Amino acid sequence: MEKKFGVYICKGCGIGEAIDIEKLSNVATKDRKIPICKIHDIMCSPEGVQLIKEDIAKEGVNTITIAACSPRVKYDVFDFPSTITERVNIREFVAWMQEPNTEETQSLANDYLTMGIIRTQKGDLPEPNILDNLSNTILVIGGGITGMTAALEAANAGYNVVLVEKEPQLGGFVNKLYKKIPTGEFKEPLIVDTDIDKMIKEVESNPNIKVYKSAKVEKTDGQPGLYDVTISSNPPSPPFPKGGQGGINNSSPGSSETLKIGAIVLAAGWKPYDANKLQHLGYGRFKDVVTNIEFEEMAKRGKIVRPSDGKEVKKVAFIQCAGSRDPNHLPYCSSMCCVTSLKQARYVRQNPEATAMILYKDIRTPGRLEYYYKEAQNDAGVMLTKGDVTGVIDAGNGNLFVEMDNSLLGEKVKVETDLIVLAVGVVPATREPQEYLDGLTKAAAGGDDAKKAYIESTPKPEFILNLSYRQGPEIPSLEGAYGFADSNFICFQYETRRTGIYAAGCVRQPMNMAEAQEDAAGAAFKAIQCVDHVSRGIAVHPRTWDLTFPDPLLIKCTACKRCTEECPFGAIDEDEKGIPYYKINRCRRCGTCMGACPERIVSFKDYSVDIIGSMIKSIESEEDEFRIIALACENDAYPALDTAGINRRQIDPSVRIIPLRCLGGMNLVWVADALSKGIDGMLLLGCKFGENYQCHFVKGSELADYRFGKVGETLNRLQLEAERVQMMQVAISEYDKLPDMINEFVEKVKEIGPNPFKGF
Repeated sequence: MEKKFGVYICKGCGIGEAIDIEKLSNVATKDRKIPICKIHDIMCSPEGVQLIKEDIAKEGVNTITIAACSPRVKYDVFDFPSTITERVNIREFVAWMQEPNTEETQSLANDYLTMGIIRTQKGDLPEPNILDNLSNTILVIGGGITGMTAALEAANAGYNVVLVEKEPQLGGFVNKLYKKIPTGEFKEPLIVDTDIDKMIKEVESNPNIKVYKSAKVEKTDGQPGLYDVTISSNPPSPPFPKGGQGGINNSSPGSSETLKIGAIVLAAGWKPYDANKLQHLGYGRFKDVVTNIEFEEMAKRGKIVRPSDGKEVKKVAFIQCAGSRDPNHLPYCSSMCCVTSLKQARYVRQNPEATAMILYKDIRTPGRLEYYYKEAQNDAGVMLTKGDVTGVIDAGNGNLFVEMDNSLLGEKVKVETDLIVLAVGVVPATREPQEYLDGLTKAAAGGDDAKKAYIESTPKPEFILNLSYRQGPEIPSLEGAYGFADSNFICFQYETRRTGIYAAGCVRQPMNMAEAQEDAAGAAFKAIQCVDHVSRGIAVHPRTWDLTFPDPLLIKCTACKRCTEECPFGAIDEDEKGIPYYKINRCRRCGTCMGACPERIVSFKDYSVDIIGSMIKSIESEEDEFRIIALACENDAYPALDTAGINRRQIDPSVRIIPLRCLGGMNLVWVADALSKGIDGMLLLGCKFGENYQCHFVKGSELADYRFGKVGETLNRLQLEAERVQMMQVAISEYDKLPDMINEFVEKVKEIGPNPFKGF
């Protein structure tokens, strides 16, 4: 479009008292030749906004730079459709962070306005990239309580749903349960029917849900809105219900069908930890040691009797954390075991003469379930005692002894019991596939022979998604998290690293039934949001407003594969010549590929190597001026800096902050550009990375750190000190520490001395 520029400067919130507004306006009108530059006392007021709108309507202004408050606030106020609008932060970063009316403060404001104007001059108006023949059907994998809830939520919102269950019957583990905990007040009855049959009937009769039983996903190809999912099944073949498209699938036994899918909810569920690994607790050695799932099945059959002799039990010992919170087994808490044992104690107490003994490391019943725990404490027939169970031995009279250390009595204890129930933990259905793939990757590093030997010697698990991604057939799991789906769990509870695929229930983290149903609803709504966003050509998440997309100049591509290997979301594939191409609906617009590309050919309409490089080059750095550039992640570091400004924390005025979508987009050429121009130092402010990473884009700051390792080559080439460039990991909550961290860096660079390239 033909651009008509306008600059609008706010004097409010202390800005007018901190800097010379007339001098700042001269930056726009005289230095950058902007024809329209207007000043207002309160630009976010109705009158200030109207001033801009009138210029849009009457003067044809379509490229706007607003020098006022942070772009993280008032974004709804400064929303002008069909315009390029750039926000320049001179409130938090200048007026609230610097000494008023000094030469350095004025220079800082001038540089920020200059960079903002350059960004509008170099950028273009984004246009949506909407692909053809998009589907809005939601696929749910898993027909347990989580999957059925997700299917019903999406169907009741008006979306078509395909539900795939590997077993011949829906219901999952709830089918095995005798009773469940009530969801209302915890008063008698304290155990109620599961009503799973009613829910199954509701799902199978819903006209918007098509159910595949005894089925699995053979292949998942494509991208959000355009997934091609191949489902193989071997079910009975009843007819569709009248008047609807849903119901149970009527494909013939052994059939395979490929469907167009918009988004996927992964609710494949869990299985109990293998109790055969807990022989020290008697499982496998004594018939009267069972798991909590086996105990449910016993209770469901009627009277609770001992497996060894059929005798009705009078004393039942529940051993908590059986294999959980144990570095030799499952290091995590499985969330539902404690309350399950409290519920199962009610089964025992249906016989008033029977006693339930719960032996625990700690009782964990978060939220409202604490009241359920208190109800159990009020029952004289339920004994709760703390201690470390060390073993199970034969009592010699048909009963068993549970041996305990560190009990509340402060001594070793033996507890005699008729039956032992092991509260075994939750293992996600995604664990075995992930462990197999991790082993395969490790073996492949040893060469083809090692890879072949691993494949031949290791049983291949049943994969769930069977993705046709170059980065692997399943969703990545959290590092060291035993198969639980990887996502930025702090900010995005349901997302996985495969855009358009949302984890719900125990493939995401251990949880109880009520939590799993809440989780299912959240994942279903995220899947709906996904198909809505791709239908409008905008990013799915986290930049949910973003119309831009990467547009590489492939004629200059050298097929180095850096972008395809570094993309955290598998958004880039390669053709037969090794040239990358985007499956754009997978892309989250982080710009990691832009930072990875050594040829600098990846650009977005309003974000590119050239745009950021031009902003850097615009910063004045004369011989008597000390300058530091901070490239700040806009997700954690930038908000932390904003908060520091709100708290009036000062940062050395030599520092110029340039926000990046993600530090993963950091291109090394910017370091060379800055230092060769005379900038004295550079600071890279990224998110925390590692096992408990906080990066919105998963690996952005980690990749930046990897690239940062090569900065030394650039500095050596320029014959500059390595200490002039530093990377810092910053949490959004570290706003109180960040100013001191930056100021300490500035002092270190000042000790080194000015950049010798100044003035050249």
